[in-house]
Amino acid sequence: MHHVAIRTADIMRSIEFYQLLGFTVKERFTAGYTLACWLEGLGGRLELMQIPEPKPAPDAFFDEHYVGYYHLSFDITSEGISLPMWLQQLEDKFIQASEENPAVFSPLKILLPPQQQMIVDRIYEVAFIADIDNLPIEIIRKINN
Repeated sequence: MHHVAIRTADIMRSIEFYQLLGFTVKERFTAGYTLACWLEGLGGRLELMQIPEPKPAPDAFFDEHYVGYYHLSFDITSEGISLPMWLQQLEDKFIQASEENPAVFSPLKILLPPQQQMIVDRIYEVAFIADIDNLPIEIIRKINN
């Protein structure tokens, strides 16, 4: 996969969010009529595009009848720490950022706290957070082979 494109209401706030998540901006550009950028991190590449006159996104996480984009998933297995510890460190970053710059940041929104989940024959730690546009993001860590 080359990248995942995300439309956002505020590209600057979105960039700040994904940078706290561990992404770095690789290139800024315009895509037709809008601002855009490439970000890389957590083993993937994102394209953010600012949308003029945005409408709220559907609730892909809690609406069980929603069809379409559900979530991005980032694997933190190589980070070497448990998902609860990784998520706590991320929460702390967001709390500090929101205290220092409340116009840009708010505390991290956790949609599903860390829990263990069996997927095929492997056990994973899984959690869901929301980005600034309330799009769900899964954070996953493999516990065993």
